[in-house]
Amino acid sequence: MEPLDELELLMEKSFGEEAALPAELFQKKVVASFPRTALSRGMDNRYLVLAISTVQNKEGNCEKHLVITASQSLENKELCILRNDWCSVSVEPGDIIHLEGDCTADTWIIDKDFGYLILYPDMLISGTSIASSIRCMRRAVLSETFRSSEPATRQMLIGTVLHEVFQKAISNNFAPEKLQELAFQTIQEIRHLKEMYRLNLNQDEIKQEVEDYLPAFCKWAGDYMHKNSSTDFPQMQLSLPSDNNKDNSTCNIEVVRSVDIEESIWSPRFGLKGKIDVTVGVKIHRGCKTKYKIMPLELKTGKESNSIEHRSQVVLYTLLSQERRTDPEAGLLLYLKTGQMYPVPANHLDRRELLKLRNQMAFSLFHRISKSATRQKTQLASLPQIIEEEKTCKYCSQMGNCALYSRAVEQQMDGSSVPIVMLPKIEEETEHLKHTHLEYFSLWYLMLTLESKSKDNKKNHQNIWLRPALEMEKSGSCIGNLIRMEHVKTVCDGQYLHNFQHKNGAIPVTNLMAGDRIIVSGEERSLFALCRGYVKEINMTTVTCLLDRNLSLLPESTLFRLDQEEKNCDIDTPLGNLSKLMENTFVSKKLRDLIIDFREPHFISYLSSVLPHDAKDTVACILKGLNKPQRQAMKKVLLSKDYTLIVGMPGTGKTTTICTLVPAPEQIEKGGVSNITEAKLIVFLTSIFIKAGCNPSDIGIIAPYRQQLKIISDLLAHSSVGMVEVNTVDKYQGRDKSIVLVSFVRSNKDGTVGELLKDWRRLNVAITRAKHKLILLGCVPSLNCYPPLEKLLDHLNSEKL
Repeated sequence: MEPLDELELLMEKSFGEEAALPAELFQKKVVASFPRTALSRGMDNRYLVLAISTVQNKEGNCEKHLVITASQSLENKELCILRNDWCSVSVEPGDIIHLEGDCTADTWIIDKDFGYLILYPDMLISGTSIASSIRCMRRAVLSETFRSSEPATRQMLIGTVLHEVFQKAISNNFAPEKLQELAFQTIQEIRHLKEMYRLNLNQDEIKQEVEDYLPAFCKWAGDYMHKNSSTDFPQMQLSLPSDNNKDNSTCNIEVVRSVDIEESIWSPRFGLKGKIDVTVGVKIHRGCKTKYKIMPLELKTGKESNSIEHRSQVVLYTLLSQERRTDPEAGLLLYLKTGQMYPVPANHLDRRELLKLRNQMAFSLFHRISKSATRQKTQLASLPQIIEEEKTCKYCSQMGNCALYSRAVEQQMDGSSVPIVMLPKIEEETEHLKHTHLEYFSLWYLMLTLESKSKDNKKNHQNIWLRPALEMEKSGSCIGNLIRMEHVKTVCDGQYLHNFQHKNGAIPVTNLMAGDRIIVSGEERSLFALCRGYVKEINMTTVTCLLDRNLSLLPESTLFRLDQEEKNCDIDTPLGNLSKLMENTFVSKKLRDLIIDFREPHFISYLSSVLPHDAKDTVACILKGLNKPQRQAMKKVLLSKDYTLIVGMPGTGKTTTICTLVPAPEQIEKGGVSNITEAKLIVFLTSIFIKAGCNPSDIGIIAPYRQQLKIISDLLAHSSVGMVEVNTVDKYQGRDKSIVLVSFVRSNKDGTVGELLKDWRRLNVAITRAKHKLILLGCVPSLNCYPPLEKLLDHLNSEKL
């Protein structure tokens, strides 16, 4: 039975009702676990596990023997022997594995000294997640599950800016004045300004904190780049596996060049993915010998700790690097605050232990659903055990989700156990939730997980390495055999316009169209998922794409393939929303009351209390063309204090009703004219200017109607904006401000005009009060009804302003 069928069965029962599912659900079927996985031998082998047995060898040690096959017909069986700690790997019949090592006489031997086993290799897990699992596997699994629930922070923003400044500098130079320029340019980027606004951060403070790091950037460049003699570079202790002299690990390291920035690598060999901060060419000077390596350079902006998590991340990046080039055997770890750099050797022991952690994490993520031993009921599985470290848990970003899952799911299972020392913390994190809330979380977490598992089998990203482009073209979701044409055009920072053409002529018939999200890969196996983007234009001969990386550094002969990126299997957002719904906040509590506890929404009794009496004609004009049910829906929405559900069959006019609700016309209240939407925009823009460093006293707000001035003043008073002068046109006569925002208010379709905006003298005063920046807000069709404003707008259009 497909997972989606199980979802439908669950949906048939009422909320909170126990329903025993058929006993055959989730029975392990060897062939059906990965029905679309292409089994194969060779470098990118994929084996299906048929049977597992535990035996004792001649020395009396336990071994785990796996009967495996790379044949779709389940013939040509081979044997994989797991020895030492590899026996602890959680693997079951029906699982897909990848093996690294040597195969002799159809027998693989994986032990502590040689070979690796990768469980579910098509499940790509980031190096950052695996490194974080060292302290707490449960936190790592929760972070992978609730990706959208972790809020951005000041430290994250500063870290992003510092990374970008360093990455730009290593491609240019580290001169102090150049670093200052790069820092200023990076902070001024729109995406960073938006994040500052969202986090309520001051631009000058961020700039100052970033500049505090710049001397360390110069120090690092002076230590490791551009010196005359190899002995001038700092001495370090680094032994590579390929070194013959194991005793002498002293060497001088020189960073020669930057090979790539934010290199995105997917590795279906090791079941890993990640973005390497900087890929650098390095010379290792040891005595009279010099060895050249291309290594990952990992940047850290926090405290210089040289911790096991940081070093492990570098080791995992050395595995990722093998997808593109020879084994680097080591990587570099740089702390940007001090300029201190550490070499990190990647020996077999470290790689082995990290891949075992990766397998453990993959097993937990794949087996998110289990079957009850007693009632044969589909249920959520337990997560990795809660650790007994109160201090670590206190500052964990997943503490809320951890406690929630424990109470709502795990503590409802037979035989569940929670560390006694953690019970008070779990209770504290969830004491605001009722039993019905916990049931709701458990049910919908299960529903979303079932939906996700149903769609996992339809994911197409693994087809990038499992299916050739020619085969995928038949489904219409891929175009292969493409070559890059013309020069790459930089549209803005981080977006590059590329033109592709089919090597053999016309573009094949495809379902891809403008606006589709795509993943761009090379046709050769080492170039999976080079970048992401979307199709901008497609015709018979050319595909134009806007991508997040510049591919012009690759050889001109490189052949590319474009694969449609499926987003229908993404449950990150609903899971994040489910987590937020359970938070101990006022908004979440109100939503729980309405959604889970079924509190009826509140409505205002009379329409006259929300609409002014003089707006009767305006309302009649808005309702014109709507039928009776649509008008009733409109009325209900206007009276609502919580929410309104508009239900109807297709074609009954739901969209028309919603579109009628959206416009924000002016309101006529007791003889005064106002426009709340314009007022909110004025306040928003004012706050942006202040956050950018403008003094509130240098900003002036002008509106021709006192009612609008009152609304703007009220909104400003309830915001974090300082004292900004808000006044009529007449009050600004003979006075100036650095920035002036003018709200014209008028927005209507009936051509109604007021007397104030007809006066060209008032208009002249309004638009000549700004010393540096003038912003005009208004509805152009409405303002064109006023001759003075019509002339102004015509002039602005003619000057292309």
